Amino acid sequence: MSIFDRNVPGMTEVLRRSSVGIAGCGGLGSNAALALTRAGIGRLILADFDKVEESNLNRQQFTRADIGKPKVATLARNLKAINPDLRVDEHSVELSPANLAGVFREADLLIEAFDKAEAKKWLVATWCQAFPGRHVVCGNGLAGYGGNEALKVTRLGDFIWFCGDNESDMSLGLCSARVAIAANMEANLAIELLMKHRHET
Repeated sequence: MSIFDRNVPGMTEVLRRSSVGIAGCGGLGSNAALALTRAGIGRLILADFDKVEESNLNRQQFTRADIGKPKVATLARNLKAINPDLRVDEHSVELSPANLAGVFREADLLIEAFDKAEAKKWLVATWCQAFPGRHVVCGNGLAGYGGNEALKVTRLGDFIWFCGDNESDMSLGLCSARVAIAANMEANLAIELLMKHRHET
């Protein structure tokens, strides 16, 4: 038996041949990576400069034993414990407009998982300039709790997507359930886009 036996028919083979970049391995990034791993993605390109802190544990895919360890290496280890066949490219670096394209050049699409709005802006601009035909899936508006009906997918142009409520302020604080919903929306949309692309080529 395979852990992917319950997958949607035809999905496993497509995802196994696909590569997804994840910019940031915190609340959005670690949860999206987990969902993609369990779905059968073949390759993840992870990038984050940070280490695991105790305050991360309310919403990120780490444990107390991981505190103080690099997020990228720790997340990669945890994901490969689920699927040993997963290929993970680890980049423990601080992303910038100067290195983004180099880090994610082999990604079929990119999931944005940053905390700050300004960083999200330059990431989208840099990605679209470097890879104009590749999708970028962003998180936008996931603070607070409840409000499931407000969470949605918004499209900007042909290749830019936003998952969240597009308005909640980070000052509201973060709830694990709502962060995970937004992250899984990102992962689910990534799967949809990859499946659509494979069927069109």
